[in-house]
Amino acid sequence: MTYRVRFTEAAENDLARLYEFVLARDDGDFTVAARALQAIRDGIRSLELTPFSFRKATPSNPFLREIIIPFGASGYVALFEIDDEETVTVLAVRHQLEEDYH
Repeated sequence: MTYRVRFTEAAENDLARLYEFVLARDDGDFTVAARALQAIRDGIRSLELTPFSFRKATPSNPFLREIIIPFGASGYVALFEIDDEETVTVLAVRHQLEEDYH
C-alpha cells in the first residue's frame, strides 16, 4: 500500500523559511540550501510506504507522528498526521535545534 503525502500551507511555509535560513547562514550558497531541501523531501518520501514506523508525537494520538530527517551535523523534524489508509499530511517542519514548530 502506498500513501499519498500532502503538505499543509504551514508546512510549505516552513520549507521556504528553512531554505531561506540556510541561504542566509551559508552566504547565499544555493547548493547547500537545495541539498537541505532535497534531504527533507527525500525523508518525507518514506512516509509513502511506512508512516506508522515513525515515533508518536504524543502518547494519546497514535496518528500524530514525527520523522527525523538527518542533514549535516543535525537535521530536521517533520510533524505529520496519518489521516486515513491512503493519506498522510505533513503539518510542520523544523530544524532539530529549533525549540518547537512554528
